Amino acid sequence: MNRYERLTALLEMLAARGRLGTDEAAAELGVSGATIRRDLDHLAEQQLLSRTHGGAIAQAVSYDLPMRYKSTLKADDKQRIGRAAATLAEPGSVVGLTGGTTVTEVARGLVTRPDLDLTVVTNALNIAGELVVRPRVKLVVTGGVARPQSYQLIGPLAARIADELSLDIAFVGVDGLDPQLGATARHEGEAELNRVFATHAERVVVVAHSSKLGRRTLAKICGTDEVDVLVTDKGATDHTVAPYLERGVEVHRA
Repeated sequence: MNRYERLTALLEMLAARGRLGTDEAAAELGVSGATIRRDLDHLAEQQLLSRTHGGAIAQAVSYDLPMRYKSTLKADDKQRIGRAAATLAEPGSVVGLTGGTTVTEVARGLVTRPDLDLTVVTNALNIAGELVVRPRVKLVVTGGVARPQSYQLIGPLAARIADELSLDIAFVGVDGLDPQLGATARHEGEAELNRVFATHAERVVVVAHSSKLGRRTLAKICGTDEVDVLVTDKGATDHTVAPYLERGVEVHRA
């Protein structure tokens, strides 16, 4: 486990428990107490937790891991999902990319295809930064207010610009995909932008790690009947994906 993976694990443990002891974390992660103390000090400097004598307590934002930590979580699965999803885009199409670590892998998969000349619309600053140097990609970035935890532009300005665009296919990242409720996000501003992307796309592709299937979070993006394709990983069992197939969603397991 590298340092980024360890930092992510610590934040997730705090999010689940609210309080974490140094010795407890060291035992679970298989490292020394001194290493955990350095990690907790680093996260406290980032204002992602509050240090206590012998450990740390969660802050309100700790459930919403910053992108630089989330990017290492289940990285191999997300790369496979991204590459598989990227095969669904047609040459010359207008592609919408929302934010999130899995959609970032879709963007990376798209630019490795030698047959693609694309117009890409995104509200994610990190994705825009990777694509702006690609000569075969026409890049359109929404305006809006930047959200540091996810690098996404959100708010009325972003929604207004995205509302004027027409997409052939939208790759949508989610925090949860429930068969009955549909796709959801933890943050209402991100859900709003994702909803606009989905509404203006001919084809909606949800990219989601299997751990997010069956989960509901705060804000609805779109209903399951509005999702054309789900791309997930092989951790999704036949039983898990059956409710989506029953609702007419095409499912790919990478």
